Amino acid sequence: MSNSKNNFLTNLKFDLPAGLVVFLVAIPLCLGIALASGVPAFSGLIAGIVGGVVVGAFSNSRVGVSGPAAGLIAIIISALATFKTEVGTDGLSDTEINMMALQMLGFSVLIAGVIQLLLGFLKAGFIAYYFPNVVIKGMLAAIGLILIKKELTHGLGYDKDALGDYYNSGEQHISFFQEIKAIIMNPDEMSMTIILITVISLAILALWETKLIKTTFLKNVPGAVIVVILGILYTYFTQVSAIGISEEHRVSLGIADKQFTELFAFPLFDKVGSASIWITGITIAVVASIETLLCVEATDKLDPEKHVTDPNKELVAQGVGNTLAGFLGGLPITQVIVRSSANINSGGKTKFAAIFHGILIAGSIAFIPGVLNMVPYASLAAILFMVGYKLAKPTLFISVYKKGWAEFIPFLATIVGILMTDLLKGIGIGLVFSIFFILYVNFKSSHYLQKLKDGPKDLFVVHLSENMTFLNKASLNSELDSIPPNANVILDYSKVIHLSNDILEIIEEFELRAKHEKINIEVKAKGENILLNNA
Repeated sequence: MSNSKNNFLTNLKFDLPAGLVVFLVAIPLCLGIALASGVPAFSGLIAGIVGGVVVGAFSNSRVGVSGPAAGLIAIIISALATFKTEVGTDGLSDTEINMMALQMLGFSVLIAGVIQLLLGFLKAGFIAYYFPNVVIKGMLAAIGLILIKKELTHGLGYDKDALGDYYNSGEQHISFFQEIKAIIMNPDEMSMTIILITVISLAILALWETKLIKTTFLKNVPGAVIVVILGILYTYFTQVSAIGISEEHRVSLGIADKQFTELFAFPLFDKVGSASIWITGITIAVVASIETLLCVEATDKLDPEKHVTDPNKELVAQGVGNTLAGFLGGLPITQVIVRSSANINSGGKTKFAAIFHGILIAGSIAFIPGVLNMVPYASLAAILFMVGYKLAKPTLFISVYKKGWAEFIPFLATIVGILMTDLLKGIGIGLVFSIFFILYVNFKSSHYLQKLKDGPKDLFVVHLSENMTFLNKASLNSELDSIPPNANVILDYSKVIHLSNDILEIIEEFELRAKHEKINIEVKAKGENILLNNA
């Protein structure tokens, strides 16, 4: 017991400053992701608190940090549009419709949490590794493009109401390209002051990525923190000026004059029969689990002490967090590489750093809500532009292209599918293309026929691959049919691990034909057990 206490106190000098840095990174991301998702800022902060304190406490990861993730924005935007349509408008104010949609989203997040708990208890953490990397890369690139498009309105000052994109209009299902066109066609709605703040913020963030900053002490201060602080200072000093930022262009926590219980959007359990709530919950569970497990793998590689996180325990921790976040009206949670890498780079040693960052987020809401309300949307838009750019870098497209069409076409199909439809359908399209190329490669490389001379007779060597199934029936049958009478044939089983019954039947039929056509067959094999493999 004393050893554990001593270790805790020893690590505290590392975990407290690391937790502070992660808090400074997380605040703008919590606010920005809430803004991009079209929900109140408070929902993003709830996710940050639960991700830090609750998931941090249950997690098996020493240095991983959880919170709201950019990768789920597209799902949330689409879900809110659907929920708003289901609620309808009869006799309800916009505020009531918005709240009910948020409560339905909370129900979906809660369902996602329960599914993650089940996946963790069933030890299904390996499932994420069966998704092709190229589809995951395509998904993240599409999310990056959606993020950039989504924040164009805020970066240009096109905020139609005090909540920015808090639940878009009923036209939310228009495509990515139609929305870009709509923004371009409305230049009169833009604000030069907001555009200037966005451009300066982007310049600062770009500067923070250069060696000029990375080789100085400033590398320990996240660029996003500088952007937010400058935005707050600008708001404060121009409050009564003509160039000041009006409330509709700033964050609104919406917690003034509210009772404690009124701060939360508890789930609408009477909507349990809504299919869209369940579909959204399942989608969030799948995507959030994949993102978390990929982040866990990346974080473990970055961990200087190379601690290996149990993926099933992490799914349980995420499930607990999402169940609670959904109940309170927060955004869905995943482990996030930006926060996790900030924790590692700042010297975090144990999961208390993650817990401490969550405590600091809660403290900021309790003690300095007025300061958070001074953050310009433009500052957050610039941060999210940079996040989107990193997810969809041109170099990513080039690197995937260089790997060949079998990688590039599913990658592009995933991106276009998501941009033209929604996240789940886009991933499905990408998977279909990936499976097609897997089958195509399997079909082409399952075997080959080599023709040689063996004295006066032709010698045909049929090289069979490791695994052959019904997919290879037609091509193998065609090759064997092309062998003329009186030929010598070697059936090369040397690489075979498994032959399906379909393939064995084709070979047996060829052996019967060989007897009538005086074809001499020899076998090259690892052993008789391979020839008898009828599994």
